[in-house]
Amino acid sequence: MSVNASDPTGRLAADAAALDRIRAQAKTDPQGAVRGAAQQFEALFISMLLKSMRDTTAQDTYFDSEQTRLYQSMLDQQYAQVLAARGIGLADVMARQLSQAAAPADPAAQPPAQGAKPPAASGGVTGPSGAAAQPREFVNRIWPHAVAAARETGIPPHFIVAQAALESGWGKSEIQGADGSASHNLFGVKAGRGWTGPVVEAATTEFVNGTPQPAVERFRAYGSYAEAFTDYARLLKSQPRYAQALENGTDAAGFARGLAQGGYATDPMYADKLLRIINGGALRTALAG
Repeated sequence: MSVNASDPTGRLAADAAALDRIRAQAKTDPQGAVRGAAQQFEALFISMLLKSMRDTTAQDTYFDSEQTRLYQSMLDQQYAQVLAARGIGLADVMARQLSQAAAPADPAAQPPAQGAKPPAASGGVTGPSGAAAQPREFVNRIWPHAVAAARETGIPPHFIVAQAALESGWGKSEIQGADGSASHNLFGVKAGRGWTGPVVEAATTEFVNGTPQPAVERFRAYGSYAEAFTDYARLLKSQPRYAQALENGTDAAGFARGLAQGGYATDPMYADKLLRIINGGALRTALAG
């Protein structure tokens, strides 16, 4: 079998038989197929990492040739398959997220009144870690914490709820530990060098020069949503780069653009996405109760 050493996508196609098995398995064992697809993606991701590392290494040597590059590419494929079989955690995270996304929504759940405290949660519609799976349930769960964060920052609580919804997919994609434990991190706050608390690793997407790239990052983990919202408020107040977001905090567009310009996320459409949720019908209906 010939392999194009310059084509990173060839690494996934190298195991075409496995992909065929996944397609067939999807008809009888969807969960097993999700797991298999996640493992194949993990192998591709590892291959891309290996290729990136190779590209940063000088190749202009006496032994460098098309044949040695082909051999090295094939060897990297084998490394990727072996590492993916053992697992680096990415496949586990993807399988959980894909399974959650494929779960049918409760048709009886309604997405709570702006400026008013929502009614008590009715329960029942929750994700694997207890995260609410519908807008109303999500807002009911976190509203008191958003109000507390609003007092600290001056940002309207429904703006804060909207950002938590954007970062966590209305609670359905809350960052979880490898064992499925809740991190309560609804704002995607990463664990930088100064963070001394617990952390979880999770798959995410980072934009490099406007292009989305898969990545595995370390995120802060909290003991409760109250801790998460307290830390979120502290982060915004302590970082000078978010001064514009706080100064314009009562204006939806000013708040969203201030966050984006402060580098809260690498997504170039982050401000627009946040504004769509703030002004959207799902949040309005959820707040209306």
